[in-house]
Amino acid sequence: MAPATSNHLDSKHEVVQRRAAPRLSSDDRLASLTQQLHTLLENAISTPGRWHMLLDTSATLWRYSGGNIALLMAQMEERGQQQPLLVAGFREWERHGRNVVKGEHALWVLAPRTASRRTGAEPDGDAKPGTPAAEPAGSGDEKGDRRKIVGWRTQAVFDVSQTEGQPIYIPRPMQGVGSSPMGLWPSLVKFAQGKGFTVEQSTSQYGMASGYTDFANKKIQIGAWLGPEQRLAVLAHELGHVCLHGPNDKLGQLYGSGLDHRGLAEVEAESVAYTVLRAHGIDRSAQSGSYLAGWADQVLAVEQTSAAGKTTEKGPASRLEIARSTLARVTSACRSILEVTDPDNLGGKPATASMAVACERGDLTGPVTGHQATDLASKIDAS
Repeated sequence: MAPATSNHLDSKHEVVQRRAAPRLSSDDRLASLTQQLHTLLENAISTPGRWHMLLDTSATLWRYSGGNIALLMAQMEERGQQQPLLVAGFREWERHGRNVVKGEHALWVLAPRTASRRTGAEPDGDAKPGTPAAEPAGSGDEKGDRRKIVGWRTQAVFDVSQTEGQPIYIPRPMQGVGSSPMGLWPSLVKFAQGKGFTVEQSTSQYGMASGYTDFANKKIQIGAWLGPEQRLAVLAHELGHVCLHGPNDKLGQLYGSGLDHRGLAEVEAESVAYTVLRAHGIDRSAQSGSYLAGWADQVLAVEQTSAAGKTTEKGPASRLEIARSTLARVTSACRSILEVTDPDNLGGKPATASMAVACERGDLTGPVTGHQATDLASKIDAS
């Protein structure tokens, strides 16, 4: 999901960039971003710990597409800087009362170019047809039936660490191992209900599994013997299956999502659970380790299945395409869940207008914790 920000920098900033480094053409920059993403995904396959790092970044930047999350992570690492927390365009930061520090270099993400579906009108700007390798397929057309994606363009953004000015809420997503934010369980249940599923806590689980999703009867069963945090994790895992592995999901079937939820489908579901809980401040690294450690093996297994012609469905054929597909699917599922569960962290976008008003009124004098920000927003809405 590309950030809704301006792609135009003021003349002073453009001068700084020209002095710092030669300006790349749009095609060259697109090619460079493509190569960066290829390298990151190849490393994630050869070194599974990199997949874990991608999920950690996704938990912070969950409002962005998988491709853009990976690109932002790669660029910040390349510069030896901490992972991004809040990302926006030059003009967007100005609207939040902050300015990009002189000499800072832009981070680059991918934004879609669109045209009308009905009229076949020319796209917005110079489009490059098709989905670039730098943006995983499945990022979606958020304009629905009115518009279609006809190409991609690069867009300049900056992390909050590259800006200065008015105080702004900076999320602190990690609350500590073992914490279970109030309201998370009912919001996960609400998401399930929105998908047409009921959630039951049962002592008679299918195969005594901790959790099970019955697509035929639209029911999710969670073990009644589980503790609060494990119950949250299992429900989030099953919601990953709900989002990605239904009977009509042909790609999910290729990934091994039969009745027993095997293969890469299981890695996808646990990746969703890990990211959703981490966005809410719950670190499940140790508990998710056995699932996620098998990430690379499962990618290779799907590649071999596809190469052997064991499936009649068209799907990603190479390990790079499979990795791109998995990243796009996982981050898309996480975004749909987190939009309902509404964690304290902001998903990589700057604070809402109400927070900016609080800064101007003097209610907020510096970075605050997630719960303080939630309380503050309630006071603003009530005033």
